Amino acid sequence: MIQTFSKVLCPLLAGQKVRIGLDRTAVRAYTIFGALWQQNAVQGSPPKMPPCNFTPHKYESLSFDRVLAIRNKNLTPTLMTFYKKPLLIHQGYMQWLWDFEGQRYLDLFAGIVTVSVGHCHPRVTVAAQKQLSRLWHTTSIYMHPPIHEYAEKLMELLPDPLKVLFLANSGSEANDLAAMLARVYTGSFDIVTFRGGYHGVSPYTMGLTAISNWKQSMANGFGCHPTMCPDVFRGPWGGSHCRDSPVQTIRTCNCCPGSCDAKDKYILQLKDVLSTCVPKQIAGFIAEPIQGVNGTVQYPKGFLKEAYQLIREKGGVCIADEVQTGFGRTGSHYWGFQTHDVIPDIVTMAKGIGNGFPMAAVVTTPEIAKSLTQAHHFNTFGGNPVACAVGSAVLDVIKDDGLQKNCENIGTYFLVELGKLRDEFESIGDVRGKGLMIGVEMVKDKTSRDPLPQEEIKQIWEDCKDMGVLLGAGGIYSQTFRIKPPMCITKEDVDFAVAVFHIALQRHEERKNCTK
Repeated sequence: MIQTFSKVLCPLLAGQKVRIGLDRTAVRAYTIFGALWQQNAVQGSPPKMPPCNFTPHKYESLSFDRVLAIRNKNLTPTLMTFYKKPLLIHQGYMQWLWDFEGQRYLDLFAGIVTVSVGHCHPRVTVAAQKQLSRLWHTTSIYMHPPIHEYAEKLMELLPDPLKVLFLANSGSEANDLAAMLARVYTGSFDIVTFRGGYHGVSPYTMGLTAISNWKQSMANGFGCHPTMCPDVFRGPWGGSHCRDSPVQTIRTCNCCPGSCDAKDKYILQLKDVLSTCVPKQIAGFIAEPIQGVNGTVQYPKGFLKEAYQLIREKGGVCIADEVQTGFGRTGSHYWGFQTHDVIPDIVTMAKGIGNGFPMAAVVTTPEIAKSLTQAHHFNTFGGNPVACAVGSAVLDVIKDDGLQKNCENIGTYFLVELGKLRDEFESIGDVRGKGLMIGVEMVKDKTSRDPLPQEEIKQIWEDCKDMGVLLGAGGIYSQTFRIKPPMCITKEDVDFAVAVFHIALQRHEERKNCTK
C-alpha cells in the first residue's frame, strides 16, 4: 500500500495530475496517509509575510499577455525572464515589490544589487522630483550645483589619494574608462583579471569579464589575462578559516593561526601568470572585492593585499570594481576594498550609487586622472543634474538611516541563519558573504560539491517566489542563489525569508526522495 501511495503522491509533488481507482480498503488507507500528509503539509505551509504599511496603486496598464507579446516581438531576444510565469512588476517600496495582480514580494535581489536604500525611498524620490522641476539636463561644460555638491560628498568617503571623479552611466562604462585610464597612464596594455570576474559586456569590458555566458563570438580579450580565481570553496585549495565571513566553508585545513596555505597557493598561481603570460610591464589588475555574478565568491584573507603588491611591482595600477560591493553593502566598511586592507589606484562604481537611477563613477588619483588630458574625454550624460541629485540623496540616506550598520548586523544574522540551513540540508554546499552580499551555493552532495542540476535549482526558486521571496542566481553553472537585498531589510524580513527557504528545501528533499 505504501508503494502504491508513493506512486500517487510523488507525481503530485512534481505537479503532475494523477488518476486513480480505489477500492474501500485503499480508500481507508489513503485517508490515513492523506491525514498524515496533510499534517506534514501544514508544517510546510508558507510562513506569514511581515507587515507593510504601504498600499500600491491599482494596476491599470497593459494586460499580462499583451506585455509578454510585446516583449517577445519588439524587445531584444537577449532579455531573459525568471520563473515559469514571468513576473510583471507594477510598483516597489523599500524592500517590497508588487506584481500586476497585487501580490507582494520580499525583494532579495534588489534589481541585481542595484536598489541600495530601498525602492522609491521617499527622500530620494523627493530629491529627484525637486531637481526635475529645476533642471533636467545641461552640458557639464557649464557649471551646475548638483555635480559639485555630489563630488564633494563622495570624495569625503574615499581615502587619499583617491580624490578625482569621472561620472558615467553604467558599470560597463565605468570599467571601460578605468581600463583606458590604466593603459594611458602606464603606457602599457596588458590587464590581469580573475576567472569568474564580471566587469561588463561592452566590446572593451567583455575581455575583462571571464564568464563564457557573457562573451559573444567576436574578437575580445586582447591584452586581458584571466588568472585563477582564489575560490576557497570550489577551487583546488580552501579551508575552514580562509575568508572574512561569519560562515566558513565545510572544507578542513591544518593552517597555523595567522597563516593560510590556500592563500599562499593561489598567490603562487598569480605569480606564475605574471612570470609567463604578460610582459615585464603591465597596465593593471581589476578585481571585485567579492565576485558578484560568479556567486558571491570571497578570496582568502590577505590575498588581495599581496596581489596588489605583485601587480605594482610589474608597473601596473590596481582597479577595484565596487559596482556591487560599494556604498556600505559589506557592512563592516563603506567600500569592499577596505575589507582587504588595500587602497586601489582606481575605483569603479555603479548600481547602488543611484539606487536604480542610471549613474556610475570612476574615482582615481590626480596623477592618473591627468594622464587622460592628452586628448578630449567627455560623457554627455555623465554628471547629469538629476543623477547627481539622486546620488547625493542616496549618500544622505545611507548615513542618516544607518544602512551600513544595518548591513553588518542584519547581514551577519542572515548569514548565520543560512549557515544553520547548510548544516541541515545536504544540497547546500556553501553559505558565504559579508554584510548583505550573500551567496548560497547548491550542490548534489557536500562530498563531491558537484553543482545541483538546473531543473532542481529552478524548482526551489519557483517555490520561494510562490511564497513571496525573490532570489537571484549566479555562478558559472547558475548554481548559487544570490541574496543582495535593499540595505533597509529587517530581522523580521530575514526570519521570513529563511522560513520560506527552509520550506522550499524541504520540498526539494521530498521530491528527491520520491525519485529514489
